[in-house]
Amino acid sequence: MAQSTFSDRSRSPRPPLPSRRALLRGTAAGAGAITLPALLSACSQPGDGPVSVGSNASDKAPKKAYEEVFGAFKKTSDKDVEVNTVDHNSFQENINRYLKGSPDDVFMWFAGYRMQFFAKQGLLTEISDLWKGFNGFSEALRKQSSGEDGKQYFVPYYYYPWAVFHRKSVFDKYGYEQPRTFDEFRALAAKMEKDGLIPLAFGDKDGWPAMGTFDYLNMRANGYDFHLSLMRGRESWTDKRVRQVFDLWRGLMPYHQKGANGRTWQEAAQTLVAKKSGMTVLGLQQPGQQFPAEDQDDLDFFPFPEIDPAIGTDAVEAPIDGFLMAKKVRNEDGARELLKYLATPKAEEAYTSSDPTCVAVHKNADTSGYSALQKKSAELISSAKQISQFMDRDTRPDFASTVMIQAIQRFINEPDDIDGLVKDIETQKKDIFDA
Repeated sequence: MAQSTFSDRSRSPRPPLPSRRALLRGTAAGAGAITLPALLSACSQPGDGPVSVGSNASDKAPKKAYEEVFGAFKKTSDKDVEVNTVDHNSFQENINRYLKGSPDDVFMWFAGYRMQFFAKQGLLTEISDLWKGFNGFSEALRKQSSGEDGKQYFVPYYYYPWAVFHRKSVFDKYGYEQPRTFDEFRALAAKMEKDGLIPLAFGDKDGWPAMGTFDYLNMRANGYDFHLSLMRGRESWTDKRVRQVFDLWRGLMPYHQKGANGRTWQEAAQTLVAKKSGMTVLGLQQPGQQFPAEDQDDLDFFPFPEIDPAIGTDAVEAPIDGFLMAKKVRNEDGARELLKYLATPKAEEAYTSSDPTCVAVHKNADTSGYSALQKKSAELISSAKQISQFMDRDTRPDFASTVMIQAIQRFINEPDDIDGLVKDIETQKKDIFDA
């Protein structure tokens, strides 16, 4: 039998962003004249060949974990999987062109609104029939996997919480305590600065990492319902509640690592690894994949602190990642068989045992081998009353990519111009949502 193919088409870092970044880029950064369809085209031919998978898992840890998963699928099905890997950000930016071009049979993507957007455009294959045979997924997961038409398109695979991450040893060395309130959080940041640490490691070169900080500030100050309504274009960005969010962030900005727009999240997370910074607001996957295995037990987190006691910390940002079948699927039978396998506890266990930076979504997945960090993550998510998916997943992809990335990066550079910022966001929001 032929061996499963894992093709690596990862690319080099992108050039600086233009003033208004286009959602759909015609060329691929770092790949000369090669366009996205060439980078993300399915290599399989119609029929019974390998099942092709479009992958955004370009970092070392998840890439290796997926090799284990697809290798296990091959043993159970005797089918080959051909994985076409593109760096995460480029995959995300060019997804629309990819799906309209020559996509892979199955591709990695996100639950919720980001999935619904493409289902509504007819770019996905409905899999409601497969869902009738699924078990172990909650009703909340089913909803996150459904389009606006109520039909299912998505196979949820894992999720991971966003929180404030730090090293236990650094907190022990300086006698720091995990803060519960926003005032305590700022006081801790000030103490870290006096102790010679960078209080908050921060990198937003890729455009999306800072979105998590905005989301938490908004949910803690204004509540989950307002946050979701704002993301769906139903609220005005000039509302005083939104201005308050940016004002809270402005007060915290002096404790953020300087030059964030020129730094990747990986570079920021490495300062946490090196004990040069005290904290960082990221998802478990990001710092988790940067820490060496021998230091994993030193990584810890606390929920983003409370701002309004009436709102508390009930909302948790916990993006759900999974798999979809493209409408232009070539090997549909193979794709369906792969999706059925990916919906099993064994498939999730194969991943989480290799990459301990996420939590399986299947209720029957074996968690006995979870690390302390995985167990704490699962507890945080299970105790949440509301779960958000992340700004660029809870809103329209064009609004996130062409408006909010630029707006937040502008705020990082000019945190005092809140009035001008929110007016510009609102104007562009109307152009997109009212079109």
